[in-house]
Amino acid sequence: MKTRHASGTEIRLSSGAYEARIVSVGAGIAGLTLDGADLVMPHAADELPDGYLGKTLMPWPNRITGGAYTWEGVEYRVPVNEPATGAALHGLMTWVDWDIVHADSDSATLGAFIAPRYGYPWALEAWVTYALSEERGLSVTLHATNIGDEPAPYGVSSHPYLTLDNAPNAGYELSVPAASILEVDERLAPVALRPVGELDRDFRTGHLLGDQSVDHAFTGLPEGGWAVTLRDPSNGKSVSLAADAPWVQVFTADHLGRRSVAVEPMTCPPDAFNSHEGVIVLAPGQSHSMTFTISGDLG
Repeated sequence: MKTRHASGTEIRLSSGAYEARIVSVGAGIAGLTLDGADLVMPHAADELPDGYLGKTLMPWPNRITGGAYTWEGVEYRVPVNEPATGAALHGLMTWVDWDIVHADSDSATLGAFIAPRYGYPWALEAWVTYALSEERGLSVTLHATNIGDEPAPYGVSSHPYLTLDNAPNAGYELSVPAASILEVDERLAPVALRPVGELDRDFRTGHLLGDQSVDHAFTGLPEGGWAVTLRDPSNGKSVSLAADAPWVQVFTADHLGRRSVAVEPMTCPPDAFNSHEGVIVLAPGQSHSMTFTISGDLG
């Protein structure tokens, strides 16, 4: 009989000096190393990871404030899974055991059916493909198709925590090429879009994090692609996440010992199902894909 771990089935990939571990629960990234050094905060297959480590976020990223939203004049309610803020976090698929569609030495595809339910009555098929390359690092493609009869609101992200081999992030030089930042209230609900300098979180030229706390969505990113980079100025080692999404959430992992920084490329901002900003509307039969890449440079 097949043994199931807390994080489902583990798939190991390798290419050159890169190695990756993918887990089927949440179609998640459980580890990525370059020459043995961690580029993402790892977790074991037999443990329940903290902080949504590496999980796939569908059919909405980030949060729905109050666990309720209105779409086409109808109010829907989804389960609140962050009681402290009263929000519904990170979609519906983070704790689902996805099917392994394909796996070989350097790539894997996982698939799942996002079944209609009272709070999200649309039918989607979803896939996540991981491809490891010694030249490019880990490429992640998130794909969904509306297989129902009605247009479906949709958003997507992934939740990797980048790290420089688990060193304290106070010594990381963080670069985020974003001009705007979303101000939030005490519930982390959106308040207003501000220039990054107004909230003292302008990382366009890169600077040391120190003890600064960040848990914000950034936008005003370069068209055609961008990269968020963590660099250790003492040795030149770095890790980057490159994408072409309009938003990115950056979080300094305050509750996880501050040895990493979550970098989440997003198709829409927090609480988009209420604001409708950036929400992708998938017509019946329509698909959407987003790709990002994580790579390292050991100097």
